[in-house]
Amino acid sequence: MDEYALLLLGLLKTQSQHGYRINEFVEKNFSRVTDMKKARAYAILDRLEKAGFVAAQTEQEGNRPPRKVYAITPSGEIQFAKLLRDSLSRSPQMTLTGDIGLMFLNELPQAEVVACLTKRLESLEAQIAALENVPQHDQRAGVDLALEHLGVLLRADREWLTSVLHRLQNNA
Repeated sequence: MDEYALLLLGLLKTQSQHGYRINEFVEKNFSRVTDMKKARAYAILDRLEKAGFVAAQTEQEGNRPPRKVYAITPSGEIQFAKLLRDSLSRSPQMTLTGDIGLMFLNELPQAEVVACLTKRLESLEAQIAALENVPQHDQRAGVDLALEHLGVLLRADREWLTSVLHRLQNNA
């Protein structure tokens, strides 16, 4: 949950924003590094507001319905710096939910396992290709580093999966 709070506080450091705009920005620009959904973002914004890390002000433009505009507070700036230091200092626990299926691959015929893992490799290739088409964020070097890290992990997964497929096919 702290990673999501870090993301939201970081976005609010640049400018005050309403929830829809925050969610749209995250979905468009950070979907490769976070799976935060709108409902979760609003829940975290509410939690940050209750903790005094963000302030919300209701605004209305023309005939549009009123909307909350969020701004980071001075204590939110302090919390952001704390969360940022914590995030940069620790190695995250990696859980690969896709590997649960690997634990039971002996329950399927080997040809079917190879077909499924080949499909998985194709999906992985598509993710790598999509990531390689993301433009550089020259003014935000940290965004580029996060995407580079993801690319390294995806390519390592591709290399590993390719070797697994070769072993399975050679044992058939």
